Amino acid sequence: MEAISLKLPEDLLEESAQCAEALQMSRAAYVRRAIEQMNRKTRAQIRGQRLRSASLKVRKESKKVNGEFAAIDRDPDA
Repeated sequence: MEAISLKLPEDLLEESAQCAEALQMSRAAYVRRAIEQMNRKTRAQIRGQRLRSASLKVRKESKKVNGEFAAIDRDPDA
């Protein structure tokens, strides 16, 4: 496992220590968990952005296809 040096404001450090103690874990474990949660959140945001981007790229064609399906639903023999 690699090590990093991290400088935190005094109040954030104290709050982190209190929270870690309340969860009965080390401050290092608490910080690792916080980073893991932030990484998951960031990956989810990136996936969402990519999905929105892809959706916008195919929106026009999707509307056209949906319109064709709607016409078939209205008149199946057309």
